[in-house]
Amino acid sequence: MSSGSVSKKQLILEIKNKSKIPCDLKRHLSPKTVGTIMRSLPLEGHAHLMGKNIAYFETSIDTGIERARQEFKKGDVAFLSSSGSICFFISDSTPGKTMTPIGKLRENIDALKDLKPGDDFLLYEETG
Repeated sequence: MSSGSVSKKQLILEIKNKSKIPCDLKRHLSPKTVGTIMRSLPLEGHAHLMGKNIAYFETSIDTGIERARQEFKKGDVAFLSSSGSICFFISDSTPGKTMTPIGKLRENIDALKDLKPGDDFLLYEETG
């Protein structure tokens, strides 16, 4: 599938000045939420950790919950509508919060384990 596909968008999650993690947003998981995020790119924010299992950053995106789930696997990408946060799962997790599944990290997931306070995330469409 090409990056021009309607059903899957290839993005880069960059930990600024550290590493780049390729990821896919998958429209079939949550069409409304993924569409809203795609129209809002590029997105940027301070990196945070929720325990040891989830890295996230807050956005100004405001959508309701869509196709809610509470269990996620390593590499999953989800949207937490209560705070407008995009969440990246470092390991399998049941966070106790209902989230909207939106995609998958393709590789280099363990780079998220090295997050430090003050790190920034940048999420943008892959080009080239």
